[in-house]
Amino acid sequence: MTELYFDTVIQIRIQGGTPEILETCKELCAYYEGLFSKEIPTSEISRINASLQVAVDVSPETADLVRQGLYYSELSDGKFDVTIAPVSDLWDFHDTKNTVIPSEEARNAACSLVNYQNVLVEDNTVTLLMPGMELDLGGIAKGYIADRLKEYLLGEGVEHGYINLGGNVLLIGGKYDGSDYRIGIQKPFAESGQTITTLEVRDCSIVSSGIDQRYFEKDGQLYHHILNPQNGMPYENDLLQVTILSDSSTMGDALSTCCFALGLEDGTKLVESLENVEAIFITKDYELHYAGERKHAP
Repeated sequence: MTELYFDTVIQIRIQGGTPEILETCKELCAYYEGLFSKEIPTSEISRINASLQVAVDVSPETADLVRQGLYYSELSDGKFDVTIAPVSDLWDFHDTKNTVIPSEEARNAACSLVNYQNVLVEDNTVTLLMPGMELDLGGIAKGYIADRLKEYLLGEGVEHGYINLGGNVLLIGGKYDGSDYRIGIQKPFAESGQTITTLEVRDCSIVSSGIDQRYFEKDGQLYHHILNPQNGMPYENDLLQVTILSDSSTMGDALSTCCFALGLEDGTKLVESLENVEAIFITKDYELHYAGERKHAP
């Protein structure tokens, strides 16, 4: 199955099961997009963003996702922040011809609205405590949705499968013949399909964040989509890309951005403090740096 959701191409391959299972996967993708996309005016995230400091009743899934987003915001000391929307709204990485760098004044105003500590989640209600705040869960939502899809497929008895949500890869078991999947890590800025390394893995989430995924160049300067909540500009460090291997795609999605924002040294420290997580950092000299350890499933 190949479809377009979340403004990206998704692929789901399973061995065993029925066509109805894949049809339900499509329905789940549409359902979660309708909950989490800030670009859909009727979504629960859009309703929260328009709430004017009033508690909004949401589904258990939305409350859970916001809680997890706040957890990783705290874990990264705000380097990753799910209230980044006022800043990210200033930038357009889709129109790479008519590029505009937001003014310092606009960036400062937007940054003043970013603070994950001003989000309150109680049971299935979410409240933004400061006027002008908005949520943007783009840095974690695809991982969360991949986990829910895997949960559903396991419940249907699927033992071998491959979920790819725009580069967020989540594996169910190994291949049908008992071998591991071979997953290539895209070389930053290289032609599509050119890998910098290949992993042999099973029952694992693989998520990458990097400066080549969405960017534009202006006056010889590259501007990418991983934005610093403190100054509203793209993060500047020695990294091109971070890949996270973990059991949870939610974790991998959030951590890949957290670790990129933290940089090689602090990102390595974060990964080393966590259990069953592995990271591959690619620096601007195209060297690979490994951190953490993931105990591969038998």
